[in-house]
Amino acid sequence: MTASPDSPVDKIPPDSLAVKLSNDTLRGTGLQSASTADERLSPGRVWLHRIFILLFVFLCAAMGVLLLILPWRPEWTDNHFLMGSPGLRAFVSNGFVRGLCSGLGLLDIWIGFWEAVHFHDEAQH
Repeated sequence: MTASPDSPVDKIPPDSLAVKLSNDTLRGTGLQSASTADERLSPGRVWLHRIFILLFVFLCAAMGVLLLILPWRPEWTDNHFLMGSPGLRAFVSNGFVRGLCSGLGLLDIWIGFWEAVHFHDEAQH
């Protein structure tokens, strides 16, 4: 199918058909201009990022310790939620399931400490 010479596409100014790349598009491709490469984040955004990382590390550490210790405590199987379901209680009290939960706790602690050690401010880039 060919376009007729009277189609409205021919009446579009050529300037509006040009591809214009924004700074956001350029950041992802590594084609930033010199002026945008020197831009720094505002101090408020830097502190917000720091607080977010601190809360993330704290959450990972707390959940990791909880998952590491709780499966080996009596509260793991002797609770209100599992008393009505003996099959689920037997599954949860299995050593493999307890070890799996403790392993996830260790992994969670590792992720939290890895984030804390490898933290760097975005303003330094």
